[in-house]
Amino acid sequence: MIKSMTGFGRCEVANEKRKFTAELKSVNHRYLDVNIKMPKKLNFFESAIRNLLKEYIERGKVDVFITYEDYSEDNYSLKYNPTLAGEYLKHLKDMAEQFGLDNDIRVSTLSRYPEVLVMEEQNIDEKELWSELETALRGACEQFVESRIREGENLKNDLCDKLDNMLGYVDFIEEKSPIIMKDYRTRLEDKIHELLGDRQIDEGRIITEVTIYADKICVDEETVRLRSHIQSVKDTLNKGGGCGRKLDFIAQEMNREANTILSKANSLEISDTGINLKTDIEKVREQIQNIE
Repeated sequence: MIKSMTGFGRCEVANEKRKFTAELKSVNHRYLDVNIKMPKKLNFFESAIRNLLKEYIERGKVDVFITYEDYSEDNYSLKYNPTLAGEYLKHLKDMAEQFGLDNDIRVSTLSRYPEVLVMEEQNIDEKELWSELETALRGACEQFVESRIREGENLKNDLCDKLDNMLGYVDFIEEKSPIIMKDYRTRLEDKIHELLGDRQIDEGRIITEVTIYADKICVDEETVRLRSHIQSVKDTLNKGGGCGRKLDFIAQEMNREANTILSKANSLEISDTGINLKTDIEKVREQIQNIE
């Protein structure tokens, strides 16, 4: 199956302790470029998150948003540092004696001194935390991939229509080329008759001139290669998988053949058809840029 590089996925996992929300969105990019935004306390999971994403995504610029809410009432604990409190109290007494001041220190005052009472976060069970985060991420990734597949099918259908249209242009060029050669020979003979009158015409010379002209305008090789490239794109689309880079290369080759046909065009009809062919190739290339 074909996947687009445009996608979106979201998943929320919640229980009585906490809630995780993972959201992914992407646009086309030559390589895999992942940008993760999440709470600092989850930063130690970044490497695991990136490895997980590689299981689902090959190419694209992907933005990942992770939110985390903790409902635990026992998540924090208050720690008392009696040693530091004793140090504060000793120095305050010394100051009172030295300067002849009243020692009016109360417990409520002492408790507000730095590091006497400290709010500490309880140790987090990393395995439990990762298990829940992983569930949210995989759920978002599955939605993300599904959206890419749906968009990829639309891209495939549109590309196949354009490829069939291009084959029609190739058919026209192949059918028109022999007629142009025949018309050229007729015009050449008429011109010679006009110049020479009833005198004998050198048939060999006419054949030589027509052959030289045919060699200049012949596009048989180009149309054969174009047909091959068009079929190769169709086969690759049907095979599926990560084929965006390969398709982009084939599209460049098709564009090269179309340019050659245009350079050899010797009639308005073939020239117009060649321009239409090149226009469709450019449209195909634009669509291919969105395939993973």
